[in-house]
Amino acid sequence: MHPTLVLLIVLSAVFMQLLDVSIVNVAVPSVQRDLDASYSSIQLVLAGYQLAFACVLITGARLGDIYGRRRLFMTGMAVFTVASLACGLAPSALTLVLARILQGLGSGLMFPQVLAVIQVTFAPRERGKAFGIFGATIGIATILGPLVGGLLIKADIFGSDWRAIFLVNIPVGLTALALAFRELPESTSPDRVRLDLLGAALVTTGLFLVVFPLTEGRERGWPAWIFLMLLAAVPVLTAFVLLQRRKTREDSGPLVLMTLFSNRAFWTGALVSAVFLLGVPPFFFSFSLYLQVGLGFTALHAGLTTFPFAVGSGLASSRSDAVAKRLGKNVLAVGCLLLVAGMIALIAELHLIGTDLHGWEVAPVLFVCGLGLGLFVAPISNIVLARVAGREAGSASGVLSSVQQIGGALGVALIGLILFGLLGGHAGSAAREASVDLRKDLAAAGLPAPAVQQAVARFEDCFDRQAHAKDPSRRPAGCETPPASPATAAFAKAGGRANADNFLHAIERTLLFEVGVFLLAFLLVRLLPPVDLGQRQQAQESAA
Repeated sequence: MHPTLVLLIVLSAVFMQLLDVSIVNVAVPSVQRDLDASYSSIQLVLAGYQLAFACVLITGARLGDIYGRRRLFMTGMAVFTVASLACGLAPSALTLVLARILQGLGSGLMFPQVLAVIQVTFAPRERGKAFGIFGATIGIATILGPLVGGLLIKADIFGSDWRAIFLVNIPVGLTALALAFRELPESTSPDRVRLDLLGAALVTTGLFLVVFPLTEGRERGWPAWIFLMLLAAVPVLTAFVLLQRRKTREDSGPLVLMTLFSNRAFWTGALVSAVFLLGVPPFFFSFSLYLQVGLGFTALHAGLTTFPFAVGSGLASSRSDAVAKRLGKNVLAVGCLLLVAGMIALIAELHLIGTDLHGWEVAPVLFVCGLGLGLFVAPISNIVLARVAGREAGSASGVLSSVQQIGGALGVALIGLILFGLLGGHAGSAAREASVDLRKDLAAAGLPAPAVQQAVARFEDCFDRQAHAKDPSRRPAGCETPPASPATAAFAKAGGRANADNFLHAIERTLLFEVGVFLLAFLLVRLLPPVDLGQRQQAQESAA
């Protein structure tokens, strides 16, 4: 067994899993067109994966403790690979949704094994570097999704169009399975117990009651039953905690070892990590919408624009272990401050440039943000798990992964409320500003004054209604594109300008949410107990 090869095998899974969270976003128009899918179906394609992924993480971690992390890793990889094939061959939107849910289940079985495998495979002096590479993989996979998706769709391999984003997982998955069978060592928790079935049912139900409303609430108009689901999660998760406390006290095989939460480094680290993740997926969700919907960038152009973020993240992650040994927990604070500074600079730059943005203009700022991401995401797992005993590795990895996923889902829900609320609130003003030039262009095209007035009123009404629609890609009733005429170009120009102005207004204010989240994460880092990773690793090696 070579530790580097083990790391390569398990990180291939991490990369595929997290790439599949963001890669689908760029394929939405192609999927809608090819499968004649409704916008609500597309939302389930996006949310179904994340929902299934988040709901089985804790159970998947415990299954690895009991039945073997290698076995669960390979099972999850096999499920994920088969589901990817089903996604790539899906003949309908319903089939694609079901296959995505199956993909998420496979991911939920695989992902928690990775942290546990790293924890038990690497010697203490090498563990920080391994966790750093793990963190870099998370950051880069999350950021590269739109770029990889754009490249695959543009390449249109064998006429596969959007299907290539799923089919590409198959050779990677089969290779990882073959290598895992040969090279991945088996490991289990020293405490061999049966699965806590009641605990698994409670935590899966509780996480579903949290994550589903957060991912689907805005799209469904936040009906009362969405809030009832969130309220119902409280007693379910409370019952889960009480059950786990009793089972931990009786040493009767709890799903989550509650002794973890007497470990200040673990629970405060998990809190900091969840808050930080409130800002990362939401940024790429909102900024990608701004680039593609607001400015009309192609998926590939948008992916190339955010690529400097990935470069900065990769570079910082590669040095994060050395920096963490020097600064301890303060490496996380530095990462947060770089992101705060980067987001403030991005707001200022967008305001100064306006709607004539070119991708390269924001490259330096996004590079700095990437440095901040790399200095946080890469060392956080090592810092949080530094004081976790081997018998608690599975539970710890499952809990940490779950709170991170919930943080990301909550962040996307909040950013959606903010961004779309701002788009709707400013739409009227943006349309009226664009109407000034529209009047001139329509008059120049030869329309009489009454017709100009009627056309402008229709444009303002349609733009405002579309900005408030659940599916902003579909024109409201009565707002269909008119037959080609000398005025058609004028309407397209006005619509483009109003849309860009509206998105610029919204994204500038939405990014203040990012500033607040990363500033809060910076303040919470102070709650973490001091940690000297270099000294701790030496002590662990001596004990070993």
